[in-house]
Amino acid sequence: MRILHTADWHLGKIVNNVYMTDDQAYILDQFIDIVKDTQPDAVVIAGDLYDRSIPPKQAVDLLNKTLTKLINDLQIPVLAISGNHDSPDRLEFGAQLFRKQGFYLDTKLSSNYEPVSFEDEYGPVHFHLIPYVEPAEVAYMLKDDSIKSHQQAAERLIEFIMEKYDRNERHIWVGHAFIAGGMESESEERLSMIGGSPYVDASLFEDFSYVALGHLHQAQRIKREAVRYSGSILKYSFSEVNHNKSVTLVELKDRDDFTFEQIPLLPKRDFEVVEGYFDELMSGGSAKSDENYLHIRLLDDGQILDPMGKLRKVYPNILHLERASFTASNQKEKVQQLQSRQKQSPLELFSAFYEDIKGDELPEQRKQLIQTAIEDVRAAERGK
Repeated sequence: MRILHTADWHLGKIVNNVYMTDDQAYILDQFIDIVKDTQPDAVVIAGDLYDRSIPPKQAVDLLNKTLTKLINDLQIPVLAISGNHDSPDRLEFGAQLFRKQGFYLDTKLSSNYEPVSFEDEYGPVHFHLIPYVEPAEVAYMLKDDSIKSHQQAAERLIEFIMEKYDRNERHIWVGHAFIAGGMESESEERLSMIGGSPYVDASLFEDFSYVALGHLHQAQRIKREAVRYSGSILKYSFSEVNHNKSVTLVELKDRDDFTFEQIPLLPKRDFEVVEGYFDELMSGGSAKSDENYLHIRLLDDGQILDPMGKLRKVYPNILHLERASFTASNQKEKVQQLQSRQKQSPLELFSAFYEDIKGDELPEQRKQLIQTAIEDVRAAERGK
């Protein structure tokens, strides 16, 4: 069985006040061409179809157009789940009806859970579509109040699945989660929760022939080749500038017999960091393409009148302009500060802000109130 694994489309994404819809349409046309060339038995989209719970009309139209080509025109089944950026309630509309057309979309867990199963010459393949859920949702589904973390939720879900199905058959987990050991970028929304960790250990998935993951934007494996993130279809921040975006083609034979190929996606406009003096930059040719999305670091130490406006006449897609730091110590300190902030949860960021303003630590009781407010906002954004 041939499976084309992708994730993190983030349709409707805005980067530095620029809508990425045109770039997304370009890359999805390329994705359709890859489907035509590879002829997979199924396409898997592991969450974050949209970038936010209420996507713009252009994003909805683009998803509709892409799915119509895949399912109606090419007759390829599509299996998808909701991610932490999607609204489960809104995305769920019509899901049962769409199944009859070959679009299998799961946005919520149910005690009546069943996988999507296909047959090939080696027997059945069971696709377990596990959308992004909070531990409390799994606890409610399984009637187990001991579930407090994403690790416990994944562990109990796998137990629930394997109690019902033959472990010796081929099982594919399609999930949107943070597997411990994965490499992050700043364009991913961190998963956090009250009193627990968002991480899930890869060792839980030993009974699965392949684990198709979404959430982390860099294509990568975790501990073994069969546990893979496909990565996002485009770069969505300059922290991803060195990523090579791709989709993953999986050829699954027997239970533990599979091969994979990463098929590159080539963007219309790439993300690029360019450093130089103003006069040199104005002469053009400093970027690999003048149409790329650019983060420019100016090396000049004198005053320059309207550098952004002038540079945009040469490089129209500058997203960020800054003055480069001249001392290695200052530059190292800034990088360390940025890396530290990227690893902080919203509660940690608020606590640091509180301490800066008040000169004292945020009291524990207020921490709980702030964390509850953060979780309420997240739930509201996801349409719950």
